[in-house]
Amino acid sequence: MKQMSGAERQDVIEKAMDLARHYQRTYGGCPQVVLAAIRETLGGVGDDVFQAATGLAGGVGRTGRACGALTGGVMALSCFWGRPYDDFEDSGDRRALCIAMSRRLAEKFLAEYGSEDCHGIHKKLMGRAYDLNDPEQAQEYARAGGHDVHCPSVCANSARWVIEILAEEGLI
Repeated sequence: MKQMSGAERQDVIEKAMDLARHYQRTYGGCPQVVLAAIRETLGGVGDDVFQAATGLAGGVGRTGRACGALTGGVMALSCFWGRPYDDFEDSGDRRALCIAMSRRLAEKFLAEYGSEDCHGIHKKLMGRAYDLNDPEQAQEYARAGGHDVHCPSVCANSARWVIEILAEEGLI
C-alpha cells in the first residue's frame, strides 16, 4: 500500500473533518457521520458497516452511553484491520492490533473530553447531559449548539484521529 505524504494526509484529514461536521449538522447520527467521512476520504467502509452503525447513535440507542463518534471510529478502524470472518481464528493476530488502535482512539476521547460517553462529553462541552429521547431536552440540546457546534466537532475529531492512527500504523 502506498504511504501518504504528510501533506496528502493533512488534506485527507481536513476533508474528513469537513465532511464529518457537515454530515452531523445535516443528518445527525454520530457513528454514521464518522464512517461516511472515512468512507469518502479513504474508502474501505461498506454499506453494511454504515448501516450497522445506525443504532449506535446517541450513545447506543440514545442512552447517552458510549459516544457514537467513538464507536463509529472504532468501526472504521476495524474496517481497515479487523479480523475477517474467513480467518475467525485470527491466524495473523489482526485482532490484537485492531484492539490496540481502538484503545488509542478511546484514550484520545478521554484526553480531549474526559469521557468516552455521550453524556460525559455533553457535560464537558455544554455543561450538562441531555436525554435526547425527551423532546424538551432534545430542543435544549439543539439550542445549546449540540447539533450545530459541539457534536460536529466531536465527529470531526474522531475522523481525524482515525486517519492519524491508521497512518501511524502504515495502513494508509
